Amino acid sequence: MAEIRNVAELLTAAAQQYRDRDAVLAPVALDSDHHVTFQSLTFAQLENLVNAYSRYFVDHGIRPGMKALLMMRPGLEFTAAAFAMFKTGAVPVLIDPGMGRRNFLNCVRNTRPEALVALSAVHWLRYLVPGSFRSVKLAFSGGKLPPPGVFRLEKAATPESIRANAAPVEFAAHRGRLEDPAAILFTTGSTGPAKGVEYTHKTFITQVETIRKVYGTGPHYVDMSAFPLFALFAVVLGMKSVIPQMDFTRPAHADPQTIIDIVNSQQVSFSFGSPAFWRTVAGYCVQHHLRLSSLKLVLMAGAPVDAELHRLVKQAIAPEGETRVPYGATEALPISDFNGTEMLAETAAKTARGEGYCVGYPNPGMTIQIIRCRDEVIPRWNPNEMLPPFEKGEIVVRGDVVTAAYHQLPEATAKAKILDYDGGIWHRMGDIGYVDDQGRIWFCGRKNHRVVTPEITCYSVCTEAIFNHHPQVRRTALVGVPDAAGKTVPVLMIQPQLNAMPDSAAEREKFIADLRDLGKDYPFCAAIREFLFLPEFPVDIRHNAKIFREKLAVKAAQMLAHHASRV
Repeated sequence: MAEIRNVAELLTAAAQQYRDRDAVLAPVALDSDHHVTFQSLTFAQLENLVNAYSRYFVDHGIRPGMKALLMMRPGLEFTAAAFAMFKTGAVPVLIDPGMGRRNFLNCVRNTRPEALVALSAVHWLRYLVPGSFRSVKLAFSGGKLPPPGVFRLEKAATPESIRANAAPVEFAAHRGRLEDPAAILFTTGSTGPAKGVEYTHKTFITQVETIRKVYGTGPHYVDMSAFPLFALFAVVLGMKSVIPQMDFTRPAHADPQTIIDIVNSQQVSFSFGSPAFWRTVAGYCVQHHLRLSSLKLVLMAGAPVDAELHRLVKQAIAPEGETRVPYGATEALPISDFNGTEMLAETAAKTARGEGYCVGYPNPGMTIQIIRCRDEVIPRWNPNEMLPPFEKGEIVVRGDVVTAAYHQLPEATAKAKILDYDGGIWHRMGDIGYVDDQGRIWFCGRKNHRVVTPEITCYSVCTEAIFNHHPQVRRTALVGVPDAAGKTVPVLMIQPQLNAMPDSAAEREKFIADLRDLGKDYPFCAAIREFLFLPEFPVDIRHNAKIFREKLAVKAAQMLAHHASRV
């Protein structure tokens, strides 16, 4: 094959190499014993379904560069539709469905897709709120009973019809430039409004090669991803991809017994999921003395992964298995990697002392620097802004996985990107961190989550790590709240362990006294004025792990105002 210029050509290459091997397994039924029944496509069959969809899209008006909102459940049809979008040169728009109707419709309205490829429910929503979908001119359904005027993908092909017909279906991928737009992927919106990140074919192809190099992925692994988009990477890397039976918008609530059955029955050896997902599954395994013996490599991302979770997962997987934490963001992923063995042996003790979380070494092709923390736009790269090892500042990265822009958001793009003098682009991660003397990157929290007072700056991750040692604490969150004089003061929000919420004033005071004792040797902890308790924290919908500290800050201000009014 000639030089690959379209990410869909990676699937074509995999189909040529692994023709009759299973490519994707999708759940179709779950019985009372948590056993899942799957339907599957081989690599050759998946390529045929992709080609059938591609031809159908083009015959009905899809053109290169056309934005198409893709809203289908993870499964065989979603996988095929995504690659068909790539293959035709269209630009799929992917938005988290769990962000809430209002936020979802805002994203649709701002992106202005020209086509809609979706479940029937989304097409009916378009009829109910036509204003948000006014830009849509072509509509394709991947479900049953769509409204009139919607083209049905089942008329092109179905997984069943593809399996029944061995004749190859041909469709040549659109071959533009590597820098052509390939997709628009939305951020979770955990630190502000969700933004569409513009991916090129070069971005995706570089990500695939980075994953291959860093994790040694290939056909010797069987993948199960609790994050649907990673399944697309798995397929082009030659892995059999098993789609789990779960609600992908609530990974923390996945049924562990069902996941265990999938891992064991399919001999899953590679898996990606959020810390919340793996805390649920691995915790259940340890509690019930179960082992996922086939599982050799577990990736966790979306929030800091503490030592307890690394230990928990290592107890649940193969004895020789390893945990890995890729670091990055939708705008630049993955940029570094760290393994649980090194973390537990060396850096966990430093994390416990409030020194931040080590997120490892830069990946091949990535250049990571720490620059002075500034809130304003930085139009041009200035090497004089770089900080020496161990000095905290903003993490910035440059490399081929770094995206260039947010879609139709020039102001947000200007705030997040720095243009280098050779035309390269640095992405401002929006994270505070530092580099140690071994070249490892340490994460101290989001820049927007630091609490700056006239006396001290408190970093969320460093501060919370101290208080999370309390045996009755599930997690904590540092927020800044203005006092009566308008000065920001640090406040710690506490989510106790189940059944550990203090019921009386005396219990609350004892709990707080214990917390103050934990933090007394750390100036950034001793600066905390107030300790407030909540039974649950608001978290992101993608990973169920990132804490919405902005919402907690508002809640803290309300709780303090209510308390003041009663005194």
